[in-house]
Amino acid sequence: MQRLFRSPKTRKGFTLVELAVVIVIIGVLAAFGVPKFLASVEKSKATEAFNFWASVQSAQERYLAQNGVYATVTDPKEKASSTANPLDIVLPTLQYFDFGNITPKPDSTGAPTWAGVLTRNTNSSYAYTVKWTDQGFDADSGISTYPAICPVTYPAKPPA
Repeated sequence: MQRLFRSPKTRKGFTLVELAVVIVIIGVLAAFGVPKFLASVEKSKATEAFNFWASVQSAQERYLAQNGVYATVTDPKEKASSTANPLDIVLPTLQYFDFGNITPKPDSTGAPTWAGVLTRNTNSSYAYTVKWTDQGFDADSGISTYPAICPVTYPAKPPA
């Protein structure tokens, strides 16, 4: 006589322990990945300020060559007013930053200079400013305190 043996039941699905381990692994990966992702998103938003200032700086140099002084720009949103923006470019509308103005002035030797500041909007977890001068990026900007989001690298200041 022949006996039929039943095969052992095959396991279907996952145990609670296996699911808990996977959830813990995903949580650890998210804990490391999310802050890096948020910093890279903020860095891409910060490039808006750097692109804005780069175009303003080149327009200011052209204005200086034509007029002998740098231009005062009070509000780039007033595109119809030539007194608000006397530069030869249409300033982009800033989405992530607030613009104050660009103030030209002579330096201690009488040479013309200018400076401007963009401030990060309040809809960010980062609060910083991006300062720019006729010489380029000002390392005293508030964004310098966040090296993870600063799109430029600059040499460290020598100790005083």
